[in-house]
Amino acid sequence: MKNILLLVHDDDGQEARLQTALDLTRALEGHMSCIDVTMMPMMAADIHGGTAQAVLLEEERAREGQNKAAITARLANEDVSWDWTDVIGGMAQAVLDASTLSDLIVLNRKLDAYSYPDMRDIASSIVMKARAPVVAVPETQKSFSTDRAMIAWDGSESCASTMRSCIGLLKLSSEVRLFTAIEKSNGLEATAAAQYLSRHGIHATVEMVERGVQDADMLIAAHANSWKADYVLMGAFGRGRLRETFGGVTKRMLGSATLPLLLGH
Repeated sequence: MKNILLLVHDDDGQEARLQTALDLTRALEGHMSCIDVTMMPMMAADIHGGTAQAVLLEEERAREGQNKAAITARLANEDVSWDWTDVIGGMAQAVLDASTLSDLIVLNRKLDAYSYPDMRDIASSIVMKARAPVVAVPETQKSFSTDRAMIAWDGSESCASTMRSCIGLLKLSSEVRLFTAIEKSNGLEATAAAQYLSRHGIHATVEMVERGVQDADMLIAAHANSWKADYVLMGAFGRGRLRETFGGVTKRMLGSATLPLLLGH
């Protein structure tokens, strides 16, 4: 894992994304690719819509130009390899187009105080379509630690695939825990996942709990906080996109998680 893709945009989550990407790039001794997205403004269709849209786009371009100058000045003093691409268009599609050769994509889970840009929906769309795992961080994130990794294991292919993709990151952890809720499932057992990790030199502990009536996202969040996990790795949209749309685990975690999420589909 060497290629880190960072979404750059002047919003309240930018600092958290930047610090996370810098920490990951250093830890993995990799390269950070910055994609600065100038978003096309959405306007109601009327006779003056084209002119107003052009004005708003020019304001957005000017704001992102100032943002670029500030961020690149900072990056010039950081000890990481990086490059920069400017894009005008939709945020999710721009990131997807740039992610073909990425190993990790750094985004927000959401912005707490503002609904625009809608980072939860943007992250959901990218996770569904990207081939690389997504690191979704809270806007309050100050740094990213690789020390204690918790894998929310449900036996699904999406979770197994994400775990396999992140072996390089998991190897940096001093402790890895496979957390699973016991219920009827045709998926792989957590012990099988632990054996797989052991063959890569990662010796994970397994924690099993009875799920009961509690929602899976609540169980995951509670255990991650009590164990003091630095991030949670999990498969995304593992039970179907339609079900997730109406309040699934991934959507709820992207809306409320206080820890970084490492998501893959």
